[in-house]
Amino acid sequence: MQQTTLVIHGGAGTIVPEDMTPSLEQAYHQALQEALQAGNILLQQGKEAVLAVKAAVESLENNILFNAGKGSVFTHKAEHEMDAAIMCGKTFKAGSVAGVKYVKNPIELAYAITQKSNHVFLCSQGALDFAIQHKVPLAGDDYFFSEFRYNQLQAIKDTHQVSLDHNVKIEALLKDKKFGTVGAVACDVNGNIAAATSTGGMTNKKYGRIGDSPIIGAGTYANNATCAISCTGHGEPFMQAVAAYDVSCLMEYKGFTLQQAMQQTVHQKLVHQIPGEGGMIGVDAKGNFAMDFNTAGMYRGVITNNGINEVKIYK
Repeated sequence: MQQTTLVIHGGAGTIVPEDMTPSLEQAYHQALQEALQAGNILLQQGKEAVLAVKAAVESLENNILFNAGKGSVFTHKAEHEMDAAIMCGKTFKAGSVAGVKYVKNPIELAYAITQKSNHVFLCSQGALDFAIQHKVPLAGDDYFFSEFRYNQLQAIKDTHQVSLDHNVKIEALLKDKKFGTVGAVACDVNGNIAAATSTGGMTNKKYGRIGDSPIIGAGTYANNATCAISCTGHGEPFMQAVAAYDVSCLMEYKGFTLQQAMQQTVHQKLVHQIPGEGGMIGVDAKGNFAMDFNTAGMYRGVITNNGINEVKIYK
């Protein structure tokens, strides 16, 4: 029987037990489980992998704990600019958005692009116009406001620093690194795979900076012949490494397994060739999965139809 698999992440970085209270740790575990269930219920109904990853990412976007959707961080102008991407490994259909405001679930907008547009990548006002035209749900500034995120901005607003952090403790803002991107990959009952990634970017960012998350091949990629990958980490090195596609290439051209390819990209290329902190999750068309990172921790979880159901935070 074909194994169905759903894997999710909620960010990687300097995530250590001493920075976590028992109640907050429990909240993260619950949030990850909710996202797993949101996607897995669709897989068990025989739905496509692309719908499962969309549902899982929407669940994470709706949770203020994560730097995506509702929990997105503030830019230097105290605004929210969100990025997202989704890709189907069977059809190669992909949709991406960057620098969008007021879109409640950016991953839903990315998916709408795959269904209602001949384009792949839309940004800023154009992406918002598309969302309005196709009735993708919007939300006002109050929906995205978080005192915790606002305090993060105030801590570094008058400096030249930017923060990719998904911090547990505000006082640790300038020394801890926690990359708050969320993502999901899945293999459905027909052996089709898909990937989705969403992020609120980085605190205090200027100049309309965009990371790897919405870039097909860098932060998000899916191909039935190889793997589906969603990345989280320091976006610039992940773009330079074309990290998600690099895993696929190692599988396609060198015959690596998913785990071998991910190990090579995360612990070799992103450490020794193009140094970059973070991690990624992946599945292949047989339902095999991998979760790897070169940081202290990564919010992550996996569920399959043969009894695996677990969420983890630390290494």
